[in-house]
Amino acid sequence: MRPILQKIATGPELSKDISIDEAYSGANSVLRGEVNPVQAGLFFIALRMKRETNDELLGVQRALLEATQQTEVAVDELVEVTDPFNGYARGLPISAFLAPVMAACGVPTVCHGVKAVGPKYGVTQHKVLAAAGYDVNLSLASVADRITESDIGWAYLDQSVSCPGLHQLLELRDLMVKRTCLTTIEVALKPFSAKKRTHLLTGYVHKPYPPIYTMLARHAGYQSAMIVRGVEGGVIPSLQQPSKAVQFYEDSADKELRIEPAMAGIENASHRALPLPAELTSSTEGNETINVDAIADAAARAGEAALRGNRGLAYDSLVYSGALLLAHVKQKPIKECAQFIRAVLDSGAAEARFKT
Repeated sequence: MRPILQKIATGPELSKDISIDEAYSGANSVLRGEVNPVQAGLFFIALRMKRETNDELLGVQRALLEATQQTEVAVDELVEVTDPFNGYARGLPISAFLAPVMAACGVPTVCHGVKAVGPKYGVTQHKVLAAAGYDVNLSLASVADRITESDIGWAYLDQSVSCPGLHQLLELRDLMVKRTCLTTIEVALKPFSAKKRTHLLTGYVHKPYPPIYTMLARHAGYQSAMIVRGVEGGVIPSLQQPSKAVQFYEDSADKELRIEPAMAGIENASHRALPLPAELTSSTEGNETINVDAIADAAARAGEAALRGNRGLAYDSLVYSGALLLAHVKQKPIKECAQFIRAVLDSGAAEARFKT
């Protein structure tokens, strides 16, 4: 680690980029606990401060892939949904309910996450699903069983199970305060592989990230990916305005799509996303704080209502994001996919999957 730090941590003008192998070696040493926390934190912060190269990202990802529990599941196709692991703070997150919707559409789906991680420490899929009564600590084998079970077809896999070495760095990540490359890479670690095609769905906010995510997805072995510019960097775009998505299939080049809610039959939405209930936020000297657990509970109730076919912003969010994903996987028109998802929600099929 010492010679690596001497290269990357010598200031804005003298810091040097390192190779894939050096980035791999440094990250691997951290994951194995072979360096002290000061060096481990400096490694990631120094990379961040000088801005990581693609080779450095791929080297760190290689180490994380090796540390990830990986298994093949007996389904032809599988979608992996990875919302930002550090969660949401400005609205009620509904994406945790996308997996049972997709399963009811005939597409086995698994979502990944963690209970809480900085720098945001927002409301995560882990917390929302736990508030809805779902067991968020299932073993890898149990998650695989749920994915392959014909009347279930979906599951949540926690990082503590899929990549224990990375999960053990949560305290270090808290001490580092700032976002590092771990936040970017952890969404593309592919713990499961389908027999034919495994698809990645994730989100972004800042313009430089789509080619980084598609690069990481290819390196991890995904056969396709859709990267959506969503609210708070999630997989659900704004319900009020046009957005963008970037996708690839197999060996094709990245393709940028212009998307808008009207494509899914959504118009005149009252908000860009499901807003936080006013009683769950508070302001002190200009700083707004949120009650994470209460918001997770409110999101769970809203998501369950949408699965029962109750119309509203939560319902529309699942229709829109689900239509984009289904259109990507099946390569069909978004409008047609939105109609299908509405039928699935209205029939109770998605709710039945969630409760099984």
